[in-house]
Amino acid sequence: MSKIENMTPKAIVEYLDNYVIGQTKAKKTIAVALRNRFRRMQLPKDIQDEIMPKNILMIGSTGVGKTEIARRLAKMLGYPFVKVEASKYTEVGFVGRDVESMIRDLVSTSINLVKQEQKELKKTEIDEYVEKMIIEKLLPPLPKGATEAKQQEYENSFEKMRQRLKNGELDNLKIEIEAPSFTVEIDSNLPPELGKVQESLAKVFGGLNKENKKEVTVKEAKNILRQTASERILDEEQIKQEALRRAQEGGIIFLDEIDKIAVSSQNSGRQDPSKEGVQRDLLPIVEGSTVNTKYGPVETDHILFIAAGAFHVSKPSDLIPELQGRFPLRVELDSLTEEALYEILTKPKNSLIKQYQALLSVEGMELEFEEEALKAIAKLSFQANERTEDIGARRLHTVIEKVLEEISFDADTYEGQTFTITAEYVHEKLDMIVENEDVARYIL
Repeated sequence: MSKIENMTPKAIVEYLDNYVIGQTKAKKTIAVALRNRFRRMQLPKDIQDEIMPKNILMIGSTGVGKTEIARRLAKMLGYPFVKVEASKYTEVGFVGRDVESMIRDLVSTSINLVKQEQKELKKTEIDEYVEKMIIEKLLPPLPKGATEAKQQEYENSFEKMRQRLKNGELDNLKIEIEAPSFTVEIDSNLPPELGKVQESLAKVFGGLNKENKKEVTVKEAKNILRQTASERILDEEQIKQEALRRAQEGGIIFLDEIDKIAVSSQNSGRQDPSKEGVQRDLLPIVEGSTVNTKYGPVETDHILFIAAGAFHVSKPSDLIPELQGRFPLRVELDSLTEEALYEILTKPKNSLIKQYQALLSVEGMELEFEEEALKAIAKLSFQANERTEDIGARRLHTVIEKVLEEISFDADTYEGQTFTITAEYVHEKLDMIVENEDVARYIL
């Protein structure tokens, strides 16, 4: 079951609020789109087929939270999610990735997701299988025709050994196991016919090396044999079918940098066939078509596409009309104010301040920030965005790194001490840089 199925739009927004400051309109739009996926799945099959996903186009400058919203969605979803960059694709006939590879990426993500869930569900069974394989290497086998008393004695020894294994008492013992000497990596982006050839080769080479014997510690053997146990216990066909279903019915593709394939009207009528070609190749996938993958065909009709772009040079209307029509929900993200930058520093669960405090605590020092120092960092970051290129919240990374540069370098000398960052310290490190626009362009 998907983690999101029992979450109302309000709950989804509340979750995103822990990590993304502001951008309420974008959060609400995405929350409703995600909830509608769940609602659709509760309806009769004939109505389900008629309800198409309402794809979303997010418009906003770099660093305002578009990618962060996508990243956080990926963590909360129980359905497959992939983030791809439109600028990486080239139209058919040109060298580069073809647009269908995003669907193959989605299916691979779905396979891994379902496989991981199944491993968790059958963890006890897998662990018991691994324990049995290891104990059989450590205990002499029971001779044929053994008496009932000997069998009982063997079972008692087996259970005692199992308990010692669980307690980690046998971790340093060496045993000999069969393990493949190498594996062949299978590229999920290959067309299905080539993918099948590569998979066949992988099985052949894997088979040739199946009996490769290796001496390892019991602790290492647990990890190596867990893979073997998973392959024997998990139902690969069931995993494949469930993964394909999830990719088709609940898959989400975050298509970043879509503005990079728009043909700007500022080009004085000059067309860019490569960019327009990518849009035309993308169109049938977004509209709904069948894409062949090595796991089987996938229908894209109900995959949700969330596209995002800054649209500094081009604008959404520069996309071909057919593609525009496939993104009916438009949401514009706000530029970050000084107050928003301050909240980004302090409010999120994973805020930059907490990250740096955790990093420097490794050196045995405690890093503190005065309230006024945080406000100064937000103010100077905002000013740098106004005077140079506006890169949104990403400016905070650069500014804080500059403030903490010397402290981070000398952190070992502050072991057992508390270092407090004051507003004066921030201004001392940054004022000269921010005020000089030419210097700020290179340093911040």
